[in-house]
Amino acid sequence: MLDTSARLLRLLSLLQTRRDWSGAELARRLDITTRTVRRDVERLRDLGYPVEATVGVGGGYQLGAGAEMPPLLLDDQEVLAVAVGLDAAATGAVSGLEEASVRAITKLRQVMPSRLRHRLDALQVESVSRPAPRSSVDADVLAQIGVACHRTERLRFDYRSHDGTESRREVEPYRLVRNGLRWYLLSWDISRDDWRSFRVDRMTPKIPTGPRFTARALPDGGAAAFVARSLGTVRRSAVARVRVHAPLETVAAMVHEDWGSVESGDESFCDVTLFGQSMTSLARWLSAFDQEFTVIGPTELRDECLAVAEYHDRVGARYRRAIRVAETSSDVDHPQA
Repeated sequence: MLDTSARLLRLLSLLQTRRDWSGAELARRLDITTRTVRRDVERLRDLGYPVEATVGVGGGYQLGAGAEMPPLLLDDQEVLAVAVGLDAAATGAVSGLEEASVRAITKLRQVMPSRLRHRLDALQVESVSRPAPRSSVDADVLAQIGVACHRTERLRFDYRSHDGTESRREVEPYRLVRNGLRWYLLSWDISRDDWRSFRVDRMTPKIPTGPRFTARALPDGGAAAFVARSLGTVRRSAVARVRVHAPLETVAAMVHEDWGSVESGDESFCDVTLFGQSMTSLARWLSAFDQEFTVIGPTELRDECLAVAEYHDRVGARYRRAIRVAETSSDVDHPQA
């Protein structure tokens, strides 16, 4: 005899195969008593499935609205996870899924028990639509790259680097990795003879794909770890030091290990090392401290701070003071080790 959960699924399947079933027929097909059939029908109703019953000669059981849909083989939390994910897909990091997401969630709602529909509707009331990020990728492009990874086929694509330089690349694609709102491809670059990660939103794949290749062992830690290390290298391509004129405990709470470190300080100032992709970005970040500061070095950061001061009146005076102090203070120009 089937256990209860398997029997309920079997009962749902039988009810979907034809319009009417008598209690005796269901009992015989499931090898249970008619009393157990009645209990199982009640269980299905408790789960939100519309099982209707008629009494008397010719009576029996049938599914109500949604009888043509398959049973929902997900628990409450799983249903909500899928539904919320579909709703987020419409404004996420992958473009081209908006209409498909709406269609999928509409179909899912048809087989949801009413209690879950109410919870989902409440969540939708709280959701806020937002435009797709500039780094969003086309769903078809993501699918093409995914197929090449699965089939272990070389991939050719045009690539646009962060500075706008365009090039044609040929790689052995291995894994798609999502980091925040951005998608990356981990691959073996044929011309560089080394592992590389590429931002998918900067790729234009060329179809058909190339020949099959023999898969290599992934870098230490796997695809996600390699992409994280690569991003860390890019983010630290520019390094600078500043003195922030605020207590150590105040500054330390604002500095994240991904982009900076507090070297020393006391109740009046802190020396901070900052990492970024460029001196321009570091100069702009300094306004986030909302404190007086002095540039320790390099001199390129002072030049960028001067540019910020010229175009941003709100912080301009603070930036000019930081540059003047740096130019006249030997302690800053030659900090103690």
